[in-house]
Amino acid sequence: MRFRETELPGVILVEPDVYTDERGFFVETYHAPRYRAGGIREAFVQDNHSRSARGTLRGLHGQFPHCQGKLVRATEGEIFDVAVDARRGSPTYGGFVTAVLSAENFHQLYVPAGFVHGFCVTSDVAQVQYRCTEIYHPQDEFSVAWNDPDLGIPWPVSDPLLSPKDAAAPRLRDVQDRLIEYRPPEPGR
Repeated sequence: MRFRETELPGVILVEPDVYTDERGFFVETYHAPRYRAGGIREAFVQDNHSRSARGTLRGLHGQFPHCQGKLVRATEGEIFDVAVDARRGSPTYGGFVTAVLSAENFHQLYVPAGFVHGFCVTSDVAQVQYRCTEIYHPQDEFSVAWNDPDLGIPWPVSDPLLSPKDAAAPRLRDVQDRLIEYRPPEPGR
């Protein structure tokens, strides 16, 4: 199992070991001590599962004040996954990381609390499962425009399928009251 730091500190790409034979495969999708050693130290308290058609774009979503960190993976199909640093005062504020997560590559992306997250389905259908570090509070969720020109995310679609909420989402600069303040990591973390 490999844990790869990305350009944004705290966002980690997980590449699990996959064991295959004529029967199929086996993969360990979570092991608390190994994930802590790999830099993902938070406890997970809620699991979510979605199924979406090609071209669906879910996001960019954040939560405040009950911010959620997310460990995301695709269990069917493929997604283009995005994490954006939305922490006020962060040296990487507005920066983003993208990753292709698929049922074939088994990769996972850890998106820390304080980031906004979204994904676009690039296969005919995709099922996405993600673990969260905080219970979902509907009143805490907010959206940021998927095509915010200040971010410049190179989405693989130009006319995605969006929820009404996501279609009307404001730019990141217009949701400053919903963002947490950046705190430098503690020594040893």
